[in-house]
Amino acid sequence: MRPRRATRPWAKAKAVGATLAVGAMITGAALPAFNPEITSVAAASAEVTTAASDFAQSYTSTDEIRAEIAPRGNFAATTPEEIKETRSRAVAAAIAAGMPLGSAMEIPVADRVVMPMADGTYTFTDGFGASRPGRSHLGQDFAAGVGTPINAAMTGCVSRSTESYQGYGVTIQIESIVDGQAVSTVYSHLNYGTRAVEVGDCVEAGQYIGDVGSTGYVFGSCLHFEVHINTVAVDPMPWLEKNVS
Repeated sequence: MRPRRATRPWAKAKAVGATLAVGAMITGAALPAFNPEITSVAAASAEVTTAASDFAQSYTSTDEIRAEIAPRGNFAATTPEEIKETRSRAVAAAIAAGMPLGSAMEIPVADRVVMPMADGTYTFTDGFGASRPGRSHLGQDFAAGVGTPINAAMTGCVSRSTESYQGYGVTIQIESIVDGQAVSTVYSHLNYGTRAVEVGDCVEAGQYIGDVGSTGYVFGSCLHFEVHINTVAVDPMPWLEKNVS
C-alpha cells in the first residue's frame, strides 16, 4: 500500500483560485440576463462624466449664459376663473402693445342692438357734430340723473374700462361685429365706482354696465354715447334707428 501524498499548501491555493475564476466567469455571463441595462447605464454614466468634464474645461467667464424656458406641455384653462385670468392677461398684453382687442380674443357677432338706456329714463341733448372747443362732438348725449342704469347696446367684449379717460371721465368701450363690420360703442361720463365690467369681459345686449354720472368734461349728468365703425366715428342716432330691434 502506497503512502498518501501530503497536499502541498500552494496546490490548495491554486485549486481555490481556479474555482473562483470559473465562478467569476459564470457570474459575469449571468449578470446581463438579470439586468441587461447595467452595461448601458455604466456607459451613459461615463459619457455624462466625460461631458461634464469637457464642459468644465471649456467654460470661461466670458461665455454667454442663456436661459431656455421649456413649454409646460399642452396646458389649457378649464375653469371659468382660469379662462378669465388667461384671457385678461392676453388682452392686457395686446392693449399694452397697442394692438386691437381682436388680436387677443375672438370678437363676437352681435345679432341685435338695443338702446343703451331704458325708455323714459333720459332725454336727448347734444348730438353728433355739436360744436366743442377745437373739435366737434363725436357722439350723442343722453341726459339723465346720476345713478340711472346704462346697458350694453349689443353683444361684445370690453376693450376699455377706466375711472378716467381724458375728458370722457369714467369710460367703457365695447367691441362687436355687426353685419361683418367692426363696431365699437363708447359709454362715457359714468359715475365713479359703478363700472360693472373690466377689460376682457364679454357682455350681452342689454346687460348692465354702469350708472350715469358727471365725470370728465361735462355740464350736468349724462351718458355720452359713441359709435365707431371700422375705427371711424359715425352719428349714433341714424345707426341706432337702423339697427335697434
